[in-house]
Amino acid sequence: MTNRSLFTQSLRAQIVCGLLLAFATAGLTSCHSDNYLAYKFPQYTFANRPVPPSLLANRVMISVSANGISTGSLQIVDAKRDLRSNIQNTKTSFSISGYASGFPNLILNFPAEITGFVYSSAQGDIQIVNYGKESVTGSAGTFPAKSTGLAVPPTFGHVYSAEETIGQLGIIDNTTGKSYGLVLPNVFQVVVNQGDTVVLAMVRNSNTVYRVVKLNDNNQYPTSTAAAAAIGAADCEPFNLPIYCVVPVNTGSNANAFDRPVGAYFSLDGTSAYVFNCGQECGGNTSSVTYLQQGVLDYNNIPTTVPDASAFMTQVLVPGGVTAAVSDGVTLYVSGQQLQPDGLFAGNLSTISLATNTVTGQYSISDGNHSKMLFADNNTLWIGSQFCATGERAHQASLGVTTQAANYNCLTRFDLGALTASIVPFVTQGSATAVVQYPNTNQNQYYYGDLTGLCWVQTFNKVYTAYGGQVHIFSTVDGSEIDNKNVTVQGTALDVAYMDAITDAAN
Repeated sequence: MTNRSLFTQSLRAQIVCGLLLAFATAGLTSCHSDNYLAYKFPQYTFANRPVPPSLLANRVMISVSANGISTGSLQIVDAKRDLRSNIQNTKTSFSISGYASGFPNLILNFPAEITGFVYSSAQGDIQIVNYGKESVTGSAGTFPAKSTGLAVPPTFGHVYSAEETIGQLGIIDNTTGKSYGLVLPNVFQVVVNQGDTVVLAMVRNSNTVYRVVKLNDNNQYPTSTAAAAAIGAADCEPFNLPIYCVVPVNTGSNANAFDRPVGAYFSLDGTSAYVFNCGQECGGNTSSVTYLQQGVLDYNNIPTTVPDASAFMTQVLVPGGVTAAVSDGVTLYVSGQQLQPDGLFAGNLSTISLATNTVTGQYSISDGNHSKMLFADNNTLWIGSQFCATGERAHQASLGVTTQAANYNCLTRFDLGALTASIVPFVTQGSATAVVQYPNTNQNQYYYGDLTGLCWVQTFNKVYTAYGGQVHIFSTVDGSEIDNKNVTVQGTALDVAYMDAITDAAN
């Protein structure tokens, strides 16, 4: 064989080896790239948010009770892929480190501020979670009794708590490091606006709303007795040189402005407070929304007359009921229940035009006590409630009604374009096929239970829920349920929060 032939064969062998090496390298690089890029953050993250230890970019936090009320945890799942582990399965689970309280039943989610507040009704404590570090960074404080209503503004200047059992409206003032307890018998709810300038409190079985007033050096009184008499307050604290007072909201000549008020929603332009009058659903007479002027309610606006200046703007009667609301700036969407001829209540969504202050539509939705409302992808509105099995729909199901109308689950998807409502999951009573896809541990084929947690995973066309004590995911496209087997929890799921939302409105 000639030297030329040997050279040719050697060259061919080198080319073949080079090609094989290139293919192998490309294959290895491709596999590495898939895993690597899955958890790679851009050089400049959204709003300069820190890269979390989990390396997950789309996280839902789930508050879980493990064994009743004594032990709780805050678990994290990948909401993009609906996984509790990473895709390599080298890390089988993620959680918030340092959390050790029991029964964390409420998450106040502030993704824009990279912070969450988690309240435990068992322990009565409020833990602060740093989303960037995925750890508890301290306590937001404790109150002398368990809270029935908790409010924290995104400025974090105060924490407000309604403690119904002892009749106290608690205030933790983070600007001074001091705490106050205003005596207000049967107070059960408190709300605060975004700017932490208007604080409203509601009293059980009452037709009065109260506002918080903060005294200053120009309006100081030697004792709470003197202050209360001068400004018409129900109470002022502390006794000597009082700082905070709670004053009845005056509505002027509108004696029926409030009817079992249970909460409030603050307008997006900062001018109005919409008070929810529960009416018959809460033992009163007429459900409605009462509009109040936020300027009059400002905590720096100290009453100069007794009674206080009127904050009343207008009132809109809402036959469908009012216990929760959300607005897009054009329409106010309110949910509640309406008394039926048979004595039971039926759920409704009502739309109120903010231009004309009139009810423009009423739509049948899930029954129960409505407390969760949020907008989501695909032009949808989602409404969650509790105790749905005690309403008109469950009664119809007991009578043998086998249509979607007898679906008495606690979550409603409302199509804002088509103006149609559907209860999810989609089930038909008595059917062997139209049943829940992912039943909870009680194996009920038609009913999940209370909806206690709801969050919108923005731009991923899904909402996460704590539904009947377990995690369930629903598509915003059509309301169908997404497989939850890789995000279910051991224990009871109590609440959910999308930690990486663009705004605080995702919960």
